[in-house]
Amino acid sequence: MSLNARIFSSNKRTFDCLTADGDIVSATALAKLLKHEHLVVGDHVVLEAEGEGQWTITEARERTSTIFRNIPREKTKKIIAANVDKVLLVVSAELPAYKRGLVDRYLVRAHQWGLSTLLVFNKMDLFKGDFDIKFEAERVAPLGVSAFEVCAENPDYRPRHLAHGFDELHAALEHSTAILLGQSGVGKSRLITELSGGEVELLSGEMGKVGKGMHTTTWAELVDCGDFTLVDSPGVRSMSLSDLTEEELLSCFPDVAEGSVRCKFRNCGHDEHSKGCWFRAQNEEDHATRVILSRLETFQRIRLEITQIPEWEKK
Repeated sequence: MSLNARIFSSNKRTFDCLTADGDIVSATALAKLLKHEHLVVGDHVVLEAEGEGQWTITEARERTSTIFRNIPREKTKKIIAANVDKVLLVVSAELPAYKRGLVDRYLVRAHQWGLSTLLVFNKMDLFKGDFDIKFEAERVAPLGVSAFEVCAENPDYRPRHLAHGFDELHAALEHSTAILLGQSGVGKSRLITELSGGEVELLSGEMGKVGKGMHTTTWAELVDCGDFTLVDSPGVRSMSLSDLTEEELLSCFPDVAEGSVRCKFRNCGHDEHSKGCWFRAQNEEDHATRVILSRLETFQRIRLEITQIPEWEKK
């Protein structure tokens, strides 16, 4: 007897798998599946019955996407999760303060993984207008990023600055698997509770019970949120981009890369006094110029950061 399933959690060679019938079964994997690349949460697999209540993973389906980090020393990639559709990036309008550069760092990873991003401005009931939220949404829209304005503490809150709110966010997540990103304190836990209809609550790195039928988990597992599936992994919480080369970083800023080829010199540093720089020749009062210069500023900051790290120190 064989079953199609998906890995929800793992512990060395033992995996908890969700079957098509909605049952969770524990399974071990054939050694050949673990020889070159370990199975990860999100993998679609085939299970074979080995006895009463005993299952073996005999086949892993081809992955549509992977969440990973480069390991420069080993010239390999550490895969953390598989078959993820979207990035769910949560930021706060206040407490903690909104950080544009941090958003751009997360977008580097999303581009590296080939995933679209849902950018959620949370805690909008506390918003004091300290930044131009419309501009922040518009500056990443060309990258395929959809922005939403919500208040997780009050799901009835209606957007006042952006076109999309809680209802549109819920619809965008339906029937998909999303990896949750965002710094501590932005309200990710409360947001997930509301999006899951009260079925799931993130509590200090663990899933806590809030009622009958509650889904529970620990870090680095898939979480069934009803209408969508969530990945919350410690492996991608650090926003260090030190594993990237300068060329890889530029490729993750496609808008900056497009402008760079228009500069007169290939080694243009894009500084304010760089001769023949396409970016610096633009009208700084123009909205499109303000957008690209804001992205260039983040790119230059990260480029300086990663180029100052010797190759032998990169992990």
